[in-house]
Amino acid sequence: MQRAGAQLNLSPDFTIYLPVGRLTFVTPETFLAELEPVAGQLLDRHLATTKEWFPHELVPYGRGRDFERGYEWSPDDCNIDGAVLPEAVRSALYVNLLTEDNLPYYFRDIERMFSMDGAFGTWNRRWTAEEGRHSIVIRDYLTATRAVDPVQLERARMAQVSGGEVPSPASPLVGVIYVSLQELATRIAHRNTGKLIGDRSGYEVMARVAADENLHYLFYRDLATAAIELDPSEMVIAIEDVVRNFTMPGTGILGFDQHSAAIARAGIYDATILHEQVLVPVIVNHWRVAHLEGLTAAAEQARDALMKRIERLGQLAKNLAARAARRELAVATA
Repeated sequence: MQRAGAQLNLSPDFTIYLPVGRLTFVTPETFLAELEPVAGQLLDRHLATTKEWFPHELVPYGRGRDFERGYEWSPDDCNIDGAVLPEAVRSALYVNLLTEDNLPYYFRDIERMFSMDGAFGTWNRRWTAEEGRHSIVIRDYLTATRAVDPVQLERARMAQVSGGEVPSPASPLVGVIYVSLQELATRIAHRNTGKLIGDRSGYEVMARVAADENLHYLFYRDLATAAIELDPSEMVIAIEDVVRNFTMPGTGILGFDQHSAAIARAGIYDATILHEQVLVPVIVNHWRVAHLEGLTAAAEQARDALMKRIERLGQLAKNLAARAARRELAVATA
């Protein structure tokens, strides 16, 4: 599909054709209208790139056995090929799965932000179908291997989905920036979790889920790239808003703060990863926010605040890493 107009090169082999001229202001309505063709091209690319896969082929069901009524779980029950599953990895699996379980509310919010029709609606339904497999394969893996307490997990799922707490971006402009960063952060967290499980099957499950998340990230990142081309000022303001308020989905999960702290200590997802693997690669290097020209005064102010925030976060990440290194050294020499 090609349209007459300016070319936006997203990669060496993929070019989007934008409408002629730059908008002076992107409202939610013009965002959807102007970027509908772009969403269609990105959807076509996604469908051509993604690979069909089946949860049942990845789960080691042979390790499973029936659960008796009143069964009380113990960490010793975990049946993985590696050593004892680290508590932080168990926390990551718990949070990752419960985050995926809140899918109905993500679908609702994406439909509200974008549209139930056209390319946006088709993308949302396809994305939802793919995300649904993630909770299936992770839960089946955890159940077969008894890696987590199934009673605690089910009670937490009931609380999480009953509460329905999810980030709710105020507009499509803010939303497309949020999901770009969130999908990338989720991909990294899934991949790092898999590396630390110490079990081949677990690694393959998380790697497969992470691969899906990467394709979702690319869809949203490149949709945001097109939006920045249309109206850099409004999108810079949106980027600053998202970074200033950024939190990963999962804040409604029981014990989320404690699990997040354990996940950070294990290096699965922390401030350093957010800075070095999410904000800098996307905002600084890919969207090249520092090099955008012709910004409004409000956008210039937002960009200044944004770049300073990213710089401060980088320094915070360095300080936290140094503190952790000192703790490890103290433990090793004690």
